[in-house]
Parts: sequence; structure tokens; C-alpha cells
Amino acid sequence: MFSARRLSGGRRAIRLHHLRHHSVSRSSPNLAFVPACLPPDPAEVEELQHFVSSSKKLFVMTGAGISTESGIPDYRSEGVGLYARTDRRPIQHAEFVRSASARQRYWARNFVGWPQFSSHQPNTAHLVLRDWEKLGKLHWLVTQNVDALHTKAGSRRVTELHGCTHRVFCLGCGDQTLRSELQEHFEALNPAWKAEALGVAPDGDVFLTDEQVRNFQVPACSKCGGILKPDVTFFGDTVSREKVDFVHQRLAESDSMLVAGSSMQVYSGYRFALAAQEKQLPIAILNIGPTRLDHFASLKLNLRCGELLPLIVAH
Repeated sequence: MFSARRLSGGRRAIRLHHLRHHSVSRSSPNLAFVPACLPPDPAEVEELQHFVSSSKKLFVMTGAGISTESGIPDYRSEGVGLYARTDRRPIQHAEFVRSASARQRYWARNFVGWPQFSSHQPNTAHLVLRDWEKLGKLHWLVTQNVDALHTKAGSRRVTELHGCTHRVFCLGCGDQTLRSELQEHFEALNPAWKAEALGVAPDGDVFLTDEQVRNFQVPACSKCGGILKPDVTFFGDTVSREKVDFVHQRLAESDSMLVAGSSMQVYSGYRFALAAQEKQLPIAILNIGPTRLDHFASLKLNLRCGELLPLIVAH
């Protein structure tokens, strides 16, 4: 084992081939939503290099911390996450399903935030993981994010554990469409509606007042008239058994686990770390701040993903 460092179902799938951009430039990171941390020292680089070099089939799980360097805020980061900046909380699955006003509020906020959210691009960390996949080092990647940035980076051996905001489906008939197409329907239904965002939130939301969303019109499913929902797992919902089983199979084929940019507070992802521990796989964590795995990880590095991962050579 490596020495630890303790530092502070069934519906048709829509492939998002149009999101793949294999030549994404390695531009400067956007650090507005990234907690402060020290730069990596040579010993830390060497430790992660040894971990990655020792792995033949690496299982990687990413969280919101890998996308903050692309300008997307997360929920839990100290000082800069949504929970630290505001008292707002994400919508619950049950509330979305039962309340037309909750859906109106959600979609109005999402409509305003979508142009910016959908334009975010992969950062260096996403591109490094794509390259590791091409080299045969990365066996499978599971992301808890819904931003499609791994897909945009060109990763193919990837499971979106909580779905993807770039897809929308009907709760009634299961018909699935692209979120970009729904944006056009919103514009057609609300030609005179305008709202200025009062702040940005994770997952494509912005902050709007109740008065701003009052007259916003939400389309129904064009096939059956049912409720349209983003193809994501809201808080209070569960990941499908089929997807969970698939990820467990990929983990069983792997020989080590790297967690990048996640505190692993949500059980839907944490369960796979527990499975890796049970299989006695070495686990490395790259995350700014404490995680749920710190007490049993082989290696913990309190660093930025986009700063450390490019320094690692995947043989």
C-alpha cells in the first residue's frame, strides 16, 4: 500500500457526438470557484506518479472539483461553493415531480443559465484523463458531474453516474431530446420574456426571483403532453440499478482507484469507494479539502486537479 498523506433506465439513449472536441486548447484555468491551495511539491508529484505507474487498469471517479477550473461552481467547496455563498439549495426530485410551480422556477432559471453553462469547455484535467484513456492507462471513468465536459474532451470509456444536462426526457413516455432543442422551444413560447440573472449556481442554474419566473411558459412533451425533466439524478432520487451494476463490473476489472475533485459525500459515488476498499484496491484522492475517504485512502493530495494531473506521465 502507498503511504498516506493527511492534508487539510430503459429509455433510448441520445449520443452526444456533437459535443466531442478532441482539439480543445489547454487554456488558463478559471479559478473563481476553486478553493485556495498550495502548489504541488516534488514529493507529492512523485507519490501520485508512483501510484499511477503502478496501476495497469485505473478506475477514475471525478466530481465537481474537476470542473471548477472550467468556471462551473460546485456545492461544497469551502468559501466558494454554493452552500458557502448562499442559503439556496438544489431542487429535490419529489418537488420537481409534484409541483408545477417548482418546475416553472427550475426551467426559467435553467433557460437563462443554459447559454453560459453549455458553453463551458474542458480544462487540462479533463484532457489528461482523456489522454490516459487513449494510452490504455485509464480503464474506466465514472463522473458524478452532469456538465458533459468529459464527453467534450473526447473521453469514451465514461459513465455519467448522475446523467447529463445536455439531454431531456419525458416522465410520461420516456421520449428523449437534446437540451439545445428544448432551448428553442422555450424561446418560441417566451418571445418577450426577459430576466437578468442575480448569480450563478451549479448544474446550469442561475438565481431569479419568484416575480421574474411568474410568467415563464414551460412546454410539455410533444409526443404525449407529459412532464419534461433533465436527464439527471436530482437530489432525493436514485441511480438506476442497471447503471450501478455496470459501474461495479468496471471496478471489478480494475486494479486501483483514483478520486479526482470529489469529497465523496454523496452515497451514490461513495459506494464504489467502499467496494474498492473491500477489494483491497489502492485508492488515491486528489481533492482540495477533506473527503469521506480520508481515513482509508492510500494517498491523499490536497491539490488542484488541473495543476497536478498534467505533471503525471502515464506509461
